[in-house]
Amino acid sequence: MSPLEKLFGKTAQLTVLEYLIKKRGEINYLSGMAEGTGLYHSSVARVLDPLLENKIVIEKKIGKQIRSFYLNEDHKAVKLLIAFYDELNKELGDG
Repeated sequence: MSPLEKLFGKTAQLTVLEYLIKKRGEINYLSGMAEGTGLYHSSVARVLDPLLENKIVIEKKIGKQIRSFYLNEDHKAVKLLIAFYDELNKELGDG
């Protein structure tokens, strides 16, 4: 059980956010996020919407159909989330 899940419970949005924090600095695709989180493709797409609206996640289109996503590490809220996650992981551990 992840440290975020220990405190806040398991939700699709939290699962996707934690996945993106762990994969920070990487470009991610819906299918990879679905596979990596164990969520359905449609669930990942749904929970990405508020993260995109709040500029926590940035979307880049590759060609006409491929959507890529990455964590907006320049956003102040994202910096705070990463710091919180890293400290929480030290305190509660991942497992």
